[in-house]
Amino acid sequence: MANLPPILPSCVCLGPIGSGKTLLLKKLKGNEDIDITSTSVPTVGTNITTLQLPNEKEIVVREVGGAMAPLWSQYYRNITKIIYVVDASNLCQIAAAGVLLYTVLAEPQLKNAKVLLVLSKMDVSYRQMRNEALLMLQFARLQREISQPVTVLEASAITGEGLPAIKEWLAGVKPSAQVKKVPN
Repeated sequence: MANLPPILPSCVCLGPIGSGKTLLLKKLKGNEDIDITSTSVPTVGTNITTLQLPNEKEIVVREVGGAMAPLWSQYYRNITKIIYVVDASNLCQIAAAGVLLYTVLAEPQLKNAKVLLVLSKMDVSYRQMRNEALLMLQFARLQREISQPVTVLEASAITGEGLPAIKEWLAGVKPSAQVKKVPN
């Protein structure tokens, strides 16, 4: 059997520690055992996940642990899509998440990458938190200052909310459930 070259991830999943990256990717992969009792251990290192998309294609996603933020740039080569996960239920973490997001988007290697900002854990957030989270991330300012288009989606790995829209975005289809723009 011939040695096949490894499939390199074209998408990277980033976000602060505890933002919900691992459970979100597990649920996107089809793990139905995720419920209110599900927990995960913070990722130290990276995880590779292959996701089946609606258009019968697959995408390889590399999740890089939040504790590895200083090393994230080591994983940007050949990346065309970024999923950035923020815990919308943790307002204390959002400002720090915004600083990390600005750092990611300022990286020259990612200037042509498409960006998906996922406001996770919406099952434990009240509806107004979405707007508060976007304001705390200074999202309107971010959109003016960066070249990459940013799509914002709400999601919950527990309830499954937003997961079809994330898969649509990964497949290159404009998600039907996009968050409205925040006023300046």
